[in-house]
Amino acid sequence: MLGTHLAGLLGATPPGVDEALDVVAGFDGALVDGFGRLGDEGAAALRALADALAGSPLGGPAAEAAEKVAAGSVAGTHLAALAGGRTALLGAVHDALLTHLDTALGRTRAGWTAGDDLPAAAENLLAGSRSWLGELAIAGWRGVDHDLVSASDQVVEALLAEPALRRQAVLLDGLAAELRACSPVATMDEIPARRWADLWARGVLLAQPGGAAPARETVDGRLLLLGVDVHEHGTAVQVQAHWILEPAGDGPPRLVRTSAAAAKVDTIVGPAVWRVLADRPVLLRALAEQRAVQVEGLVLAGGDLLWEEDKARLGFVADPFASARLHLPGAVAAPVPPLERHPARIGEPVLLEGYSVEGTTLLLDGHALDVDMDRLPACGPLTPDLVTASSACIGLVRWDAGRWTLQPLAVQATVRKKQVDAHNGDWALGPTDPKAEKAMARSGDTVLVLQERAGRLLRK
Repeated sequence: MLGTHLAGLLGATPPGVDEALDVVAGFDGALVDGFGRLGDEGAAALRALADALAGSPLGGPAAEAAEKVAAGSVAGTHLAALAGGRTALLGAVHDALLTHLDTALGRTRAGWTAGDDLPAAAENLLAGSRSWLGELAIAGWRGVDHDLVSASDQVVEALLAEPALRRQAVLLDGLAAELRACSPVATMDEIPARRWADLWARGVLLAQPGGAAPARETVDGRLLLLGVDVHEHGTAVQVQAHWILEPAGDGPPRLVRTSAAAAKVDTIVGPAVWRVLADRPVLLRALAEQRAVQVEGLVLAGGDLLWEEDKARLGFVADPFASARLHLPGAVAAPVPPLERHPARIGEPVLLEGYSVEGTTLLLDGHALDVDMDRLPACGPLTPDLVTASSACIGLVRWDAGRWTLQPLAVQATVRKKQVDAHNGDWALGPTDPKAEKAMARSGDTVLVLQERAGRLLRK
């Protein structure tokens, strides 16, 4: 439980975090205007990034890159050094914040272990990625127009045809889609500089040859559900379940995640999004019924357990709140892969009890923690009113825009003098709330309609 440790968590920000974020913000501002027309302020921002890295192995390459780019010479190696430096700086911020959080929770975290080298990818495809990302950096976000965005189409199409580069393909496709929707970017009142710079830097690093995959191990044991985080986009949905793994043998319990994702269209919303994940019936039933799951031979890479339906067997009903009370204090947290070391990536499961909620602020022992109501998914029963009425919550502690927040995954609340448990995954097999059922019945089953239309097209 966070409980009495909340004061330590919400205290002063770890030393150096604010200064590092200021340096990153300066770099992101330079990327808005573009490295092709870098003014004095932009050149100073690149030098500040290099100075922040002076004591690290990236110090030399970053300093050379800052000097060359300021002089008008923008090469691929320079962009890689700057993207790597920015990523390393945010990684240091992530590490400081996560250590602060682990200390407040008294949580032990496993160390990162690199696995085998990644297989060699087609150099021409990586070069195509680097070329388009380089054009973006030179033009800057304000210089992005439809022609520059369209230049990515051939690159993305070629990447999608190569399974080993699917991660890079999806990233570039998503970035291009956002830029296309905003083009010409010069007309925008406010540019999401941090987000687009994050995607740009990740793309540049993924486009470099080499790298190592996380170490993998095969695990057997029992999974006890904590909660479900739903990430929904107009064309995709991902369900990320947080579990406590009781490994077979004598090992301590471990915090792990399983993910399931599927493509969709923007008309599939609310409880209907679960229908696109229907090919994972064991997982969906475990989420809807809060069932323990016995697993044999699943691969664990970092903290991600790669789900396979035929290696999972449903067990007894296991109350997530009871599991959290019993196992969370001694559970070992997963290591964070190098490229995932970013403050926005922090999302650690916690159990809170005996608090009150005023508006969007959770009050516990005289301390306040902001509750992120905007992250409550429309495909589950959890609502702001239930969160406000709750006295126990399983959630993810996140760090966003300079503050700690809580994202609820499940709550226990008193409604009309009765205890109500609500979990994000309760509707994985369909809505259980009569009002939601009636709403779905009125609107029709969008997934079935689309499947029927697709079947007609295929039959023609």
